Amino acid sequence: MRRIFLYVFLTVILVIFGCIGVSVYKDSKRNYTAEYEKITYDQKLFEGDLFAQNLCVSEENDVALSGFVDNTSLHAAGLFDIYNKNVLYGYHLYDRLFPASTTKVMVAYVALKYGNLDDMVTVSEHATDLEWDSSVCGLRTGDTLTLYDLICGLLLQSGNDAGIAIAEHISGSEEEFVALMNEEAKKLGATQTHFVNPHGLQDDDHYTTAYDLYLMFNAAVQNEQYVEIIEKTSYSASITGADGIVRTEDWKPTNYYALGEAEVPEGVNILGGKTGTTDEAGSCLILYSQDIEKQPYISIVMGADDKSILYDEMTALLARGIADR
Repeated sequence: MRRIFLYVFLTVILVIFGCIGVSVYKDSKRNYTAEYEKITYDQKLFEGDLFAQNLCVSEENDVALSGFVDNTSLHAAGLFDIYNKNVLYGYHLYDRLFPASTTKVMVAYVALKYGNLDDMVTVSEHATDLEWDSSVCGLRTGDTLTLYDLICGLLLQSGNDAGIAIAEHISGSEEEFVALMNEEAKKLGATQTHFVNPHGLQDDDHYTTAYDLYLMFNAAVQNEQYVEIIEKTSYSASITGADGIVRTEDWKPTNYYALGEAEVPEGVNILGGKTGTTDEAGSCLILYSQDIEKQPYISIVMGADDKSILYDEMTALLARGIADR
């Protein structure tokens, strides 16, 4: 009887360990990328909130575009048909990446939402305390100019000094403004974005995804004043220095299409956008465009090795995804 009991006991033990082994094996075969997307961009977002907001939605990390070949050297890319609410193309849409100065899309969104464009802003010493090679608007400590001027400098010249001045004016400090940026990003569904500064200079804890960037930019271009600013080919700001002397600073867009240094595909009208470049982020660009029927599109290329690749890829994407449709 004891032998029978021992036999049964050992059999049960072997069955239990066998099940555990199968479970471990299955676990090793799990698609962690798919699970990450499912958890972080949960079904509530895909089937509820985002659809309810008339947004382009894709549960796939990659969406093929007929006739367009992925450039695997890029961090990510995407093309979104705003009118029909379709993701026309996606490459690594949900991969975490560094946004560089495309961060300023959200800075401007928050500034336009919470600020008074006629407010006079005094530039602090902190706002001008930047590295010598930092992208700036040429602001000086004690300068006064309007919030509208600063947003123009932020989006056109890509001034990091303008970003800090805006942050301090809206929220009292850079840190408080960044907290507001993160709060607003989450409200837009950009749940995999985290900002630590209002300009995009490199920080490992400052990140987003191509899809989150689409969500934030899409919200920004709903504001006519935002579009009015990014459409400008130049802007002259009247600035009063700490000494009372008035000077003019002239700012131009940093994207090559606006500067005439990259050819726009026939049948596409680029209204404006935002560039971003750091060693870690690579060369980045997000654009707001229209087709010949004036239907809107958002296109994104992130992490190109250089400007030449960036604009070649963006031009090809616009041509194949918009002009050739």
